[in-house]
Amino acid sequence: MTTYLDYFELTQEPFSNAPVSRFYYNSAQHSQALTRLMHAVGYMKGLSILVGDIGAGKTTLARRMLDSLPESEYEAALLVIIHSGITAQWLLRRIALQLGVENPAQEKLALLSQLYQRLLQIYESGKKAVVLIDEAQMLETREIMEEFRGLLNLEVPERKLISFVFFGLPEIEKNLKLDPPLAQRVALRYKLEPFTAESTEAYVKHRLRLAGCPRMPFTPEALLAVHQHSGGTPRVINTLCDNALFEAFLVREESIDAELVHRIGTNLGLQGGSAAPLAGERAGAPATSLPRTANTKIDLAEIDRYLEGLGKL
Repeated sequence: MTTYLDYFELTQEPFSNAPVSRFYYNSAQHSQALTRLMHAVGYMKGLSILVGDIGAGKTTLARRMLDSLPESEYEAALLVIIHSGITAQWLLRRIALQLGVENPAQEKLALLSQLYQRLLQIYESGKKAVVLIDEAQMLETREIMEEFRGLLNLEVPERKLISFVFFGLPEIEKNLKLDPPLAQRVALRYKLEPFTAESTEAYVKHRLRLAGCPRMPFTPEALLAVHQHSGGTPRVINTLCDNALFEAFLVREESIDAELVHRIGTNLGLQGGSAAPLAGERAGAPATSLPRTANTKIDLAEIDRYLEGLGKL
């Protein structure tokens, strides 16, 4: 059966919204963000923040950063927050597990002692402990913010024993204000802005090239329409372009024009310059979040099993 991949001579999907490292697009601002974040953890500055709107590429950048931290120099981990109902105790245990603490204690003081000893081991081995926190806007309690402040107070005369990087929506700033002393400890802030029209075009061409596309199926006008309807948001660019390739395949058109992109954008409910969340998305919630209702008691063991299933330990 012929697919749109066959029709456009593609070796794989060019516009999947799954975080595929091969398709990472090192835009000027992504490069600047990564350079700054790497500097912050390299010098163990403590807490760094990277914010961006929905679909801006924060998770992709977080994974790129994790891959960029040499194992010979860093004990690094990526923790994805999948529910805003987690407790400070659960978070401490998860961080301890990520950094190699075996059998973390249930009692807080014992757990903190274990974590401190493990951080000392990492320091004495010549490495640096770094934890990247994705979907950090879901850390919504003062208790959790206070725990991060406490961990950042763990240090030796030369430097801090652990650094954190928060990746998330702009609401992170509001959450930090729950603990003003922690907000004062932010060593670096960087915001991912939407792509310009030029960056959108370069991004689309980049992904098509990596997918083996032998020619450019989008007209210049179509690329401008993609930028208009997506507002320069990478995730929405992917959705528009994927739909455009499929629709062009259905009618056996070799060229994708602006009219087709406008029609797809309208069908998806995207208004020029202000892309609305796509179906299944809502502001502040990742696609992997668990169901939440006002009367639901959170089963943290279920969250642990979920993360194990994703292979994120």
